[in-house]
Amino acid sequence: MNLPKFAIENYQFSTIIIIILVLMGVVSFITMPRSEDPQISPAGTTIFAIYPGANPADVEELIVKPIEDVLNELENIKELKSNSRSGFGMVNIEFLSGSDGDEKYSDVVQKVNSIRNKLPEEVYSVDMLKWTINDVKILQLALISEDAEYSELEEEAVRLKDLLKKINGVKTVETWAYPQQEIKVTIDMERMANMNIPLSHILGAIQMSNANIPGGKMDIGDKQFTIQTSGSYESLDELRNTIINLGSDQVVYLKDVAEVEYSYEDAKYLARFNNKRAVYITATQKLGTNIFSIMEKLQEKSEQFKTTLPKTMLLETVFDQSKSVDHRLNGFFINLLQGLLLVGLIVILAVGFRASMIVMVVIPISILIGIGFLDLSKYGLQQMSIAGLVIALGLLVDNAIVVTENIARFMKLGYSKVDAAVKATSQIAWAVTSSTVTTVLAFVPMMLMQDVTGDFIRSMPLTVIFTLVASLWVSITLTPYLSKNFFTSASLEHESRMRKWMNKIIENKYRKQLAYAISHPKTVLSASVLVFILSLGLFPFIGISFFPKAEKPQFMIDINLPEGSNIAKTDEVTKYVESVLSKKEEIVYFASNIGHGNPRIYYNVLSKRNASNHAQLLVELKEFKYEPFNKFLDELRSEFLNYPGAKIDVKDFIQGPPIEAPIAIKVLGDNLTTLKSIASDIEKYFKGTEGTVNINNPLGTTKADLQVKINRAKAAMYGVQLVEIDRAIRASIAGLIVSKYRDEEGKEYNIVVRGKPEATSELQKFDKIFVTSIKGTQIPLKQLATIEFKSTPLSISHYDLARNVTITADVKAGYSVNEVTKEIIEKMKSYSFPKGYSYYVAGELESQQESFGGMAKALIIAIVGIFGVLVLQFRSYSQPLIVFSAIPLAIIGSIIALLVTGNSFSFTAFVGLTSLVGIVVNNSIILVDYSNQLRAEGKSIVEAVKMAGEARFIPIILTTATTIGGLLPLTLGGGTMWAPMGWAIIGGLIASTFLTLIVVPVLYKVYTK
Repeated sequence: MNLPKFAIENYQFSTIIIIILVLMGVVSFITMPRSEDPQISPAGTTIFAIYPGANPADVEELIVKPIEDVLNELENIKELKSNSRSGFGMVNIEFLSGSDGDEKYSDVVQKVNSIRNKLPEEVYSVDMLKWTINDVKILQLALISEDAEYSELEEEAVRLKDLLKKINGVKTVETWAYPQQEIKVTIDMERMANMNIPLSHILGAIQMSNANIPGGKMDIGDKQFTIQTSGSYESLDELRNTIINLGSDQVVYLKDVAEVEYSYEDAKYLARFNNKRAVYITATQKLGTNIFSIMEKLQEKSEQFKTTLPKTMLLETVFDQSKSVDHRLNGFFINLLQGLLLVGLIVILAVGFRASMIVMVVIPISILIGIGFLDLSKYGLQQMSIAGLVIALGLLVDNAIVVTENIARFMKLGYSKVDAAVKATSQIAWAVTSSTVTTVLAFVPMMLMQDVTGDFIRSMPLTVIFTLVASLWVSITLTPYLSKNFFTSASLEHESRMRKWMNKIIENKYRKQLAYAISHPKTVLSASVLVFILSLGLFPFIGISFFPKAEKPQFMIDINLPEGSNIAKTDEVTKYVESVLSKKEEIVYFASNIGHGNPRIYYNVLSKRNASNHAQLLVELKEFKYEPFNKFLDELRSEFLNYPGAKIDVKDFIQGPPIEAPIAIKVLGDNLTTLKSIASDIEKYFKGTEGTVNINNPLGTTKADLQVKINRAKAAMYGVQLVEIDRAIRASIAGLIVSKYRDEEGKEYNIVVRGKPEATSELQKFDKIFVTSIKGTQIPLKQLATIEFKSTPLSISHYDLARNVTITADVKAGYSVNEVTKEIIEKMKSYSFPKGYSYYVAGELESQQESFGGMAKALIIAIVGIFGVLVLQFRSYSQPLIVFSAIPLAIIGSIIALLVTGNSFSFTAFVGLTSLVGIVVNNSIILVDYSNQLRAEGKSIVEAVKMAGEARFIPIILTTATTIGGLLPLTLGGGTMWAPMGWAIIGGLIASTFLTLIVVPVLYKVYTK
């Protein structure tokens, strides 16, 4: 079927189809979800286990290993990591890309639950967290008060939570950073011992008196009555009056040996906003929703809530993701609009007003159709998809330009409007289809990449593909119809100044240069090969990188003290950091989190959970400017560098898939002492390498624990069970949760039995702990056990079931992560590792190798696929190779452009190079295809290549110019993320275009028979 002829003869039907597709795109654009970054969710789960009082070795042996062993039975595991710390174990399992996240999470839950009853009874909780991008908070609010009780702050925070969670599109609302209220039963162990009251009597009495066992139902007559028994405590007085001397003649109440009162649990997580005490409220959005519509409602509810707050409280916004999304999307849309204007200007100047209007119609139609299909594919508008639109912008007019140029040429030859539109489009249809397919094939492998990076960028190639296919359809169907109606004899005879200028270039320069090249093929080809080899020699000077900084006016400060440091000491260091930040005029605000990481507000940054030796601050600056921002961070690093007893790291956000750290070296082996020694040596390599900051060695320090050494023989002689000793120590020191208390409003509180705090030294608590023998006598703990300080490792880590330690570091701005990592690895080559010990390079280099390997595969697949299409088109092996000569010519330009502009070969530059493979062959296709047509008409090889070069000179220059014009705004204004990609494409296009117009005709003459 002759599609152009069908479209013109049935223009009503063709128009309706295009209108439907455009309307679909308009609706999609209005309704589709918007976010800052792609919403990727790698298939993985984190298991958290809390085992109070256990040291890292016990956590490793009793919790982590059993969980790892059972999880290792699952299929498609990419990585299995764990960390064992005092009282806490964490296991991370990540599955291969493409695995179903929900299905794998269910498998993990099933496996962990299968061994849950085999874990120690003292394990407080085992929680499982499914990895999802939806955990990123779109809003973080601070409820501030220096005077209000935490219970009052909690009450108001929960009230706001209840308001916000009702908003459509909100997934979760959480409250943070206030201690839970509890009912504290503070026992006097000395008094209990004097009265011969065992601890077990108190625990048992509270539990039995607070039991709520339904009595059932009874029929009396024709009615049924529910029998209510004693039930649970209805007041604290009932708890105080609990009888505890079971089996004794003397009545002793709980209040005789203990104080009962409302209290707070021990502080685990403190928060401040600009030095003022605060609690946080955060919200997340549901997948596939629009952040702007949700945020509008969240802000409205928050403003209403402010008016109802007590005068002692304030509500401030800590983080609003919609501002960042708005800034990012507006930047991309501005780049898109600027590109559109540049492309329009180029087309108008080159082809005249009427022809330019025909060509320009293709742009909005193709973009809207592409957006419609992107929405159907369940993708939203974010930086990757909009970057895809910008890339496609300069490409989608290529087909329309070639078609209109050919139609105009046929009309000048005397064909009628209808015949010219049909025959000219039919003549060029296979060439433009082939060129579009080759461009699409460059992006298809990127779309099929099966790793986290592939998930991250997938919407970009998909957007390009949809938009280019739409432009091809419009160019072959709508463009001929519009040309038939809008071209006139006068418009065809009139040539723009640019057109005249380009015609002069053809006549005065290109014709002579082409003739010389054809008559001196060896010289031209030898020079081209030499230039290509020399350009490859420049590649090492460019450098390699992965993903750049996020370029946000925000950064994090991580504070880490030696393991075992209490939250009071961590708070002291945090206050010092706050005092420094308060003096900086560049800062708008800072939010402090002591004992916990800040709620997750960036897609590839995970926060630490409860850790008394850790604090994290989120800092917001007035504005972001690349050089001043990096200088400011370096100044802070210098100021915090030598703070005694704490490690203070200043970290900015990095784009791309989540990585452990820019530089990460894993040392594998069994013995912790040996691992510690090796890690210490490697840490010195890190410190001796210029450009490293925030160096972290988990085994760099040890902690001291108090160990209760029980004399088991003596305990057995006195008839004291070990469980009694453990229970007494737990109750006296940390407290035992024995039951629940529900107040009149239905709120539940833990009932915690705990020993009295000591005014002089907490160690004196051990002197006042008594345990009960089988005979019922009270025996001082110090008669059965001694207290010793014992050095223990901070943590024990596993990587794929083997013990390891990971030394990590960040890299200063201006330094190449790749080069710094290679320098460290080079130093390690001379290190003599003990037998059974080895190292593994993780971090950015590992992700880079995986992603670049994926892109290399994508590039190879693209080249093979394009070659197959060209073989089908030309029915030859030699002519596709002639077309492929544009690729090395493009590489020349890409390398030179990156070198001149100071950009490294980043992942986005690799994307640009892969895209270039499909783009640059289009010019060669047009030249070779038209040369074949002229030869079929009886022209000699030399005549054919000369005529083809001159006839296709202007369309090739125009398509190159429009592609560059579309990309230029993103290249100049897209920051460090998109500049490498833009310059790689622009440099490659410029070089390949001018060289293709000379080299391809020469190759055609040499290798065509």
